[in-house]
Amino acid sequence: MDLDLQGSQQIVAKLRMKRNNINGDSPVRVGGGDEAWSTDEPGGTLDSPVWRRSGMSTQQRVQSNGKSVQKIRQIEWVIHLRKVADGLMTKLHRLRQILGSPETGSLHYPDSFWKSGIFPDLPKLCQHVARKFPEHPAKLQLEKVDKAGVDMLYENCGRYVVTLEPWILVLEDLMTFREQALRVIMDLSSTVVTLLPNQNPLLLSIFMDLFCAFVRVNLLADKVPRKMLLQTYNLTHTMMKNGRDYGAYHRMVQFVDSYDPPVKGLHDDLNFVSPRIGEILDAVGPTVLLGSDFQRLCSEGYLSPFHPRYPEKLTNSAHPARAQDLANIDTYREWVLLGYLVCPVELLRVRAVDIAMVILKESLLLPLFRDEYIFLHEEYQQHVLPRIVESKKLAKAGRSKARDADAEYNLAKLVEKQMCEAHDMAISNADSVHREHRLLLKQELGRMVLFFTDQPTLLAPNLQMVFATLAMVRSEILWYFCHVGIMVGKSKGTRVIPIEMDIADPTIGFLLDGMDRLIRLVSKYTPAVRAFAIGYLAAAAQRMQVLLVGPGMVALDIDTELRELFNSVLGALERLPKIESDKVVLSPLDLSVFRRDWLRLIMLVSSSRSAINIRHLDKATVSTGNDSIVAEGNRAYLWSRAVDEIDQQILQHTSLKVLYFYRQHVTAVFRHTMFGPEGRPQHCCAWLSLACNFPENAHPNVPDELPKFAREAVSYAESLLDSVMGGLEGLINILDSEGGYGSLDKKLLPEQAAMRLNHVAKAGIPAMKSANGNLEFPWPGFESEPINRDSIKMLEAAVQRLTSLCSVLNEMEPVRVVNHMFVPREYLRDRVVKNFRERLANIIIVDGGLQRMSVVEARLQRHMSIVHLVEQHVQLDLTRGLREVLLTQSFAHSMQNFQPEDREVGTGGEAVCTIADWYVENVLSDAKSAGVLFSPLDKCFKSTRPIGRIATESVTDLAELKAFVRIFGPYGVDKLSGSIQSQLTKLLGLLEISLRTNKEILEALACNSHNQAHCESKLQQVVELETAMANCLLVGHMLSMRSLLAEATAHVLRSNTPLLFSLFSDFTKHAPVSIPETPNLLRMKTVASQVGAVEDGDAVMLHSILTDMEGATEQSWALAPFLFVACMTSKVWKSTNFNIYTGGFTTNVYCLSRCINAVIVASEWVRAERKELRRQGQVSAEPGSKSMQGEIAAASSAETQGDVEVAIKTAFTKFLQSSVATVLESWDDLHRSPLVAKLVFLDQLCDSTRYLPRSTLETYVPHTIMRSIYQMYYESSVPTLIHVHPSTRQLTSSSLTNGSISKSQGSESFGEASENLAQQTARGSIFSGPIKFSGQRRRPDVEPSGELGVDAKPHSRKPVRFSGPLDYNRKVSFAEGRVPAEPTVATKSPLGRFRSGPLSYV
Repeated sequence: MDLDLQGSQQIVAKLRMKRNNINGDSPVRVGGGDEAWSTDEPGGTLDSPVWRRSGMSTQQRVQSNGKSVQKIRQIEWVIHLRKVADGLMTKLHRLRQILGSPETGSLHYPDSFWKSGIFPDLPKLCQHVARKFPEHPAKLQLEKVDKAGVDMLYENCGRYVVTLEPWILVLEDLMTFREQALRVIMDLSSTVVTLLPNQNPLLLSIFMDLFCAFVRVNLLADKVPRKMLLQTYNLTHTMMKNGRDYGAYHRMVQFVDSYDPPVKGLHDDLNFVSPRIGEILDAVGPTVLLGSDFQRLCSEGYLSPFHPRYPEKLTNSAHPARAQDLANIDTYREWVLLGYLVCPVELLRVRAVDIAMVILKESLLLPLFRDEYIFLHEEYQQHVLPRIVESKKLAKAGRSKARDADAEYNLAKLVEKQMCEAHDMAISNADSVHREHRLLLKQELGRMVLFFTDQPTLLAPNLQMVFATLAMVRSEILWYFCHVGIMVGKSKGTRVIPIEMDIADPTIGFLLDGMDRLIRLVSKYTPAVRAFAIGYLAAAAQRMQVLLVGPGMVALDIDTELRELFNSVLGALERLPKIESDKVVLSPLDLSVFRRDWLRLIMLVSSSRSAINIRHLDKATVSTGNDSIVAEGNRAYLWSRAVDEIDQQILQHTSLKVLYFYRQHVTAVFRHTMFGPEGRPQHCCAWLSLACNFPENAHPNVPDELPKFAREAVSYAESLLDSVMGGLEGLINILDSEGGYGSLDKKLLPEQAAMRLNHVAKAGIPAMKSANGNLEFPWPGFESEPINRDSIKMLEAAVQRLTSLCSVLNEMEPVRVVNHMFVPREYLRDRVVKNFRERLANIIIVDGGLQRMSVVEARLQRHMSIVHLVEQHVQLDLTRGLREVLLTQSFAHSMQNFQPEDREVGTGGEAVCTIADWYVENVLSDAKSAGVLFSPLDKCFKSTRPIGRIATESVTDLAELKAFVRIFGPYGVDKLSGSIQSQLTKLLGLLEISLRTNKEILEALACNSHNQAHCESKLQQVVELETAMANCLLVGHMLSMRSLLAEATAHVLRSNTPLLFSLFSDFTKHAPVSIPETPNLLRMKTVASQVGAVEDGDAVMLHSILTDMEGATEQSWALAPFLFVACMTSKVWKSTNFNIYTGGFTTNVYCLSRCINAVIVASEWVRAERKELRRQGQVSAEPGSKSMQGEIAAASSAETQGDVEVAIKTAFTKFLQSSVATVLESWDDLHRSPLVAKLVFLDQLCDSTRYLPRSTLETYVPHTIMRSIYQMYYESSVPTLIHVHPSTRQLTSSSLTNGSISKSQGSESFGEASENLAQQTARGSIFSGPIKFSGQRRRPDVEPSGELGVDAKPHSRKPVRFSGPLDYNRKVSFAEGRVPAEPTVATKSPLGRFRSGPLSYV
């Protein structure tokens, strides 16, 4: 504990030394920093750094004159005390922020108060000593209150002394400031001759500035726990010093007690200056009354550049002096509120009650410092009203004795009544009154901006009027934000009600924007303003020279010092440069010497001890009919600031830095008004410029304030820009929504016309009318009618706001906040690009399902058209940003065939990866078991039920894949192809496992394929046949998807880049074929297969996969045809039926043909390549010349290429032979259903590959069988689809039992037979719809005459080979109505099954 006490004593000693290390000339401690501060505070016109620095140096120049030194020293003290007041209020505000506010109406503090680390965490003890103030803590018997707390305080007293010491020093400074300020205020009040605004405005501002600062400091000090702070510190000090009190404790107790409450102490201390304050308030009263009468301000032209009675006069010469007073209207109002609060007796003056009530009825709060305030009416009712009541009683008691007592009584009674009514009127009417003020200021400000924009030459003569307007606008804005969300109490009772401020008031934005535009105008024409001010000063110098040598001044016989000051002032004005008419831009000037000398002169002539004072000078110079020399000098002083301090003047009248402490309300109002019905996008610049003033609140006495305020200013600017860009994004999204341009796009769709035609067609049917009612479809162009233009008006308004906002952001200059530069145009670019990226991500997946790519493309084009509209109003290349987004969303990885895999690239491609994953999961892998099948005729995938809410064919159609290619380009195609290839790699690995597992069985099957019994036994021994069959179907399924993607890519390239596509197609035709392929040629062929420029792209993809598979051997893959033969005995075939509407099968068996074709071709090529590589290795090892080795290698290569073609055809032939044998041998009357499907499948296999002609199939399956199958399917489903002409052999056949049949009878019988057969075969189809011949089969062109050729065939227009029934039109006789007998059960011939059909074999 001793060490703790010693360390604490050392720290306290250092603090004492630091406190006492102060300049002895300074009245109080300033805490650090002598810089000027708070130019927007009252009296800011004189708180100029330039003349203050000059005034400080005056002491050295006037050492010989003691009177002048004393006056200048007095001014220095006033300025210094004003700075000290700012520092004290800053520290008090900081202490209040650290501690927090007590609960309303009690002394209980929140937990944050005790956790702040300043006071001991002993609430019971600290609150007890505060309640017992001013009793000494040693007499309070604290052990009975909190014994444990006292013990803990003894143990840690040194630490608590250190934490409380800095804030005790603040209270000491406050006490010292009170003593020095009162002395200076008393001195000025008693020695200055006059403080009226029309006679001595300079000293009036200095005096009232110090007076108001003194009042505000003491009112703010009441918001910190002074009693608790003093009592707790003295208690810990006595514990540490063994019972010795803190040195200034008793003085501090007296000071705190006298200012409890502060208004009571202010009444006592300022009683001696009360008459002077009343005189000043009476003098500024007319300006205050005028400033509150906005109707008069507007009607009489106080805020207009036009003369109220002579509109042709554009220079407002009617109110120049009043405009100067109105520029200080906010300062005058503060004087009135604070003056009558601390000098209540002055309310009993004749006009005082009118002056006070006009402000009290419009105000609820009295701002003290930053965001600290007091409730104005509560303070008046608690401290002013009792004084008025007391005066009323005294006047009532003295009615019979004094002559004026009756008038005083009536006046006091009137003041009491109006003061009670003012509170209720302020609560009910203050908001509406100020709203009306804001509306009038909005109109006047808008007119002023337009006028001075059109007539900039009149800006300089009306500069004071501009400052007055800006000051009034600033006052209204600050009043609005100070009153947002406050709670006030009624005048009678304790009920607290909130003040309902309209947070969506659009006038705030208009006022901020008007201020910003007017400030920019003044800054733009600052050279012209300086030129006008210099001209005015030159003319003023001449007038002052005339007055100085006038008879009145000669008669005064002024002393030498005063004459020297006059000569110095005139000399400074005469040294100004001459203004040339053709030159406006001037070099920087410094008129601080003129202002310094004039202030010295005013101080001398304002003293009551001076032989010649202001009144003497006025009487001596006003007799000429012009203004006095003092009035001329005061106006010259004011205009001199327009020469070298124009920026400080603008900041003084327009600074809104205090809005930093209301930034949450500022942000809320901005968001509610910016994009509201009356909001304007142009206002965003003014709202953003507020952040530039926020760091100005920092005070040098609190070093950590500047970084904090800077961070908050940057954060505010970022949040504001984010809100602006959010509004921009909202406007874009409104136009891009279904209610925006989407509604217009829908009206242009062909489906809309079809719906209308269907409705019109149904409207003609009575039954449809009654069932559906009258559905009214709008006619085209109905929006043009006036009654239907609401939707168009909404779009027009959105477009107008969007374009205007873009124009404003384009013209907005970069905004600098501390060391950050905000460029709104760059924010616009980033937000547009970000919105496009989010839009792309949101429209791809809808309700968990993939959106149609055509819809995605249409919406992206619509969005890009809106961005192009934005691009027309900003100087930015936004299209490039959108292209970068599309490229980023498409680029998942480097293209595997163009760029090496080891290249470092950025990640991306979220959109294309999402689409590729959805296709792989839902279409290729069928993870949701939707029964996805490939439809060869429709060239899409279909399913038995939708995938989620999406029909499979709507996202896998060729048109949708074309849209996908157009959106994501080659990177998207490469990603989807890569996903398909990765899945195929896995499936081929599984197929290889099946081949290796069944290697012995398949080899035995290959060796004894002629032995049917042996084949059947081996086929039954195949392991996991169904799994192998499923994998083969998946391989073909994915190859079908690859084929569709390649075809879509080919269509897009052929239409958009025909030269590039022709390059690929020509390459594939003329590229040399070598075994093995060179890497570059192989890569080019792979790329060509991806873009659809290769005929056999499936084999190319599998070839590349098998080449990369190290485990793939030619021995295992050579058995692939026999594995496919085994697949022909799979159980899948039992439920397989051919569907003529899709050209496929109900179990997706069509994909097996793709798998067989691609696997056999690719495996043979890979086997040949590896064989060639082994051969080349042997050739290189043999001796001989290089030329001979090259000739042998070339000959062997050509021979190997031919061998590959033969090997492929041989493999297909083996498969076909074994498959037909297996199919026909496994058929009987009990297993008849799979036969037709298998035969159709084999026919489709012949049609899909160039290595297996149909003639090979006809060797094993007669063509009459295949024709009868197709005839049965097509004619039973669509009777009129194919018209078969009777052959000559059919007409002459003796088997015809019905004889000659007419054409009409034949048609009827044919229709009936077709109807019956349609019912029999309908269960074989899972889809309904018309037949499409856009795929692999189409009907041949037949001569309309129906004539037959020599070979009994109809004449064709061109000999084309077709797949399907019409290719089997030879040796076929069709006998209508002939029904042969049913075969017996024991029939084993494969042809017996067809004897029940319509065919007659001859």
